[in-house]
Amino acid sequence: MSAVRKSVMSALSTIVLAGGLAFGAAGTASAATCPSTASPKIDGAIASWSLSCSGGAVRVSGWLEDTRMDGKCAMVRVVGGNGEYRTKQACGSGVREQFDFTFGGTDSAQVRLAIA
Repeated sequence: MSAVRKSVMSALSTIVLAGGLAFGAAGTASAATCPSTASPKIDGAIASWSLSCSGGAVRVSGWLEDTRMDGKCAMVRVVGGNGEYRTKQACGSGVREQFDFTFGGTDSAQVRLAIA
C-alpha cells in the first residue's frame, strides 16, 4: 500500500472512529487499518471490536449486542480490504454475540454496526 494511501486511510479512520459516521437507522461504519479499536452505539445496538494484523492478514474480532425489544437484530458487517465480507447478527434484547473474522492479503477493513 502506498504511503499516500496509508495516510489517507489513517486520516479517514481517525475521523470515523472519533466522530462516528451515522447512516440513520442503518448504523455506523468505520474504515480502519491495523491496529485500531471502536465501540459504536446506535439506537438498538452496541458493539466493540478491534483490528489487528499479522502475516499479511487483518483480524477483526469483538462482540455485538441487541439492546431493544423491537423484533429487529443488531448486525455487524465487515468488509476486508481484499473485498471479502462477513456478517454476524444478535437477535433479541440483551443477546450478545462474539465474532472473529480474518481477511488475507490486506491490512484494512470496513466495519459497520446496523439494525436489520
